[in-house]
Amino acid sequence: MRPQFLLILAAVTPLFAANPVLDRVDFKLNLIDSGRARRGSVIVFTPAEMNTWARSRVPQMYQGIRDPSLQLGMGTATGSAMIDLLKMRQGPTNPLIAKLIEGERPLKVSVQLDSSGGRATAKLTRLEISGIAVTGAPLDFLVNQFFLKMFPDAKVNQPFELRDNIDRIELRPDGVRVTIKK
Repeated sequence: MRPQFLLILAAVTPLFAANPVLDRVDFKLNLIDSGRARRGSVIVFTPAEMNTWARSRVPQMYQGIRDPSLQLGMGTATGSAMIDLLKMRQGPTNPLIAKLIEGERPLKVSVQLDSSGGRATAKLTRLEISGIAVTGAPLDFLVNQFFLKMFPDAKVNQPFELRDNIDRIELRPDGVRVTIKK
């Protein structure tokens, strides 16, 4: 009787281990990516969905990031995480720079998103590392020296095309709204 119980337990355990919020987010993302979303439909990712996805997927995707979270506003988003820039940075790092950036630090990034007609612009408005705010020219320097070197395809402060089937993306306190083209 005991071996049968273990077999049943082994078969049922994955059902309880699955995260329904992650499954819902993955379903919505696949719907958009596959082009199967209905024309004119609006797909909403709630703040809880966004945060669950970020906590689960972001550390898997990028080394050196821990405890990510997201706060949404009208047309804005602020992401927070514990980061280790040295672990995130790919390739060799000048030893002097390495000493300055090694270790885990709290990071907060604020972005404004404008989007319509299949295009969007993400404007980096503020960066905070270890409680120290960075804006203006120093922020541009950090974006160019770190962020764009780690993510060369990223478009910061310049317009970019959204996926073929997306008309616009709206950031709102109640969620991220993705509108599919009609």
